[in-house]
Amino acid sequence: MVANEVHTRRVLKPGIAAPMPTFFTGDNEDLDIEAFTKHVVRIAKAGVGIVIAGSMGEAHHLTSAERSTLIRSAREALDAAGLHDVPIVAGTGLAGTRVTIELTREAAAAGADYAIVISAGYFVGALANNKEAQKQLFTDVADASPIPVIIYNYPGATGGLDLESDVISELAMHPNICGVKLTCGNVGKLTRIAAAVAAPGFAEEYPRTNTLVPGETPFLVYGGFIDFLVPSLAAQAHGAITGLANIAPYSIAKMYELAVKAFTDPSKGSQYLAEAQELQGVIADADRTIALAGIPGTKYLLEKLHHYGGAPRKPVLRLSQKQEEALWAHPHTEAIVKLEESLAPKKALTNGHTV
Repeated sequence: MVANEVHTRRVLKPGIAAPMPTFFTGDNEDLDIEAFTKHVVRIAKAGVGIVIAGSMGEAHHLTSAERSTLIRSAREALDAAGLHDVPIVAGTGLAGTRVTIELTREAAAAGADYAIVISAGYFVGALANNKEAQKQLFTDVADASPIPVIIYNYPGATGGLDLESDVISELAMHPNICGVKLTCGNVGKLTRIAAAVAAPGFAEEYPRTNTLVPGETPFLVYGGFIDFLVPSLAAQAHGAITGLANIAPYSIAKMYELAVKAFTDPSKGSQYLAEAQELQGVIADADRTIALAGIPGTKYLLEKLHHYGGAPRKPVLRLSQKQEEALWAHPHTEAIVKLEESLAPKKALTNGHTV
C-alpha cells in the first residue's frame, strides 16, 4: 500500500479514546483475541474511541504480525457489533523512520484508519537538540503513510525527548498529520498548540490530504492524561487519549460531554461546568492512583471488574497480591468504581460491575 491509495474514510472526532491493553493467555503469552475483542467492543459501546498497540497495549512487546492481528480482529469485532463508523488508531512508532513507515503501511492494510507515531528516543542524544531531525521523522512517515498520522509526545518512553510546542505546531501544517497526543502533561504546551490550530484560516491555509467532511477538525489536540481534561477543553483542546478510560469509560465520556456543554451553552454553562468539575476531581484522583500501578494495575482492575485482564508480557510482571489488594481497596479506586457503576447503563452491568 502506498500513500495515494484510497482508504476507508472513518472520521476521527474530538472526544475520548482509550489505548487498548493487549491481553495474553497463560504462561505462553499468546494473544488472547477473545478477551481483546470483547474489551474493544465494550469500550466502543461506551462512546470511547479505540487505540491499538500503544504504550498501554505493550506495543514494544508485540511483533508486527501480532499488531496486524489485533487491528484486523478489532475491525471485525466492531463491524460485527454494528460499530462500522468507529475508527481504529494504531501505534506504529519504532526506533527508525524506515521501519516505522513499513509498520504504518502494514497497519493500514490490516484496517487501521489512523496511525499514532511516538518520537524516536533510542538515540535521544542525537535528537534532543536537533529540531529538524525531530520534525523529519514525522514528515517522512506522513509523506509515505496511506493514513493520517498523529504525533505522540511521551518523554517518559523516549529517553526524555520532549517535543516543543513550536515543533508540533509546524508539523500540524503537514497535510497528512492530523493530531497530537501530549503525554508530557504540559498544559501550557497544549494551550499554545491548540491556539495555533484554532487560528482563523488554518484549515484553508494548510489543507489536508483527505478533504475534510463538514465540521471535521483539521488537527486534533489530545491530552495524554485525563486529570486536566476540563481546563484543557477551556484552552481549545479536543479531548484525551487516556488509560483510565479502560476502567471508567462512561464516567470519562460523561465528564467530556459536560465540559463541552460548559463551554458551548451560554444559558447553562456554569451549571454544566460545576458538574464537570465535580467529576474531574474524582477522575483526577483515580487517574494518578491507577497510573502509578502501571499496566499491571489496569489489567488487575479489569480482571476484578470484568473477568479478563491477566498478566503483562515479561519482563513486566503483574502486581504482588499485596499490591493488588491495596489498589482495589484504595479510596480513589473505590470512588471511580462507584462513579462508573452509577453512570453505566443497566444493560452494561453484571453482578454490580460493568461488562
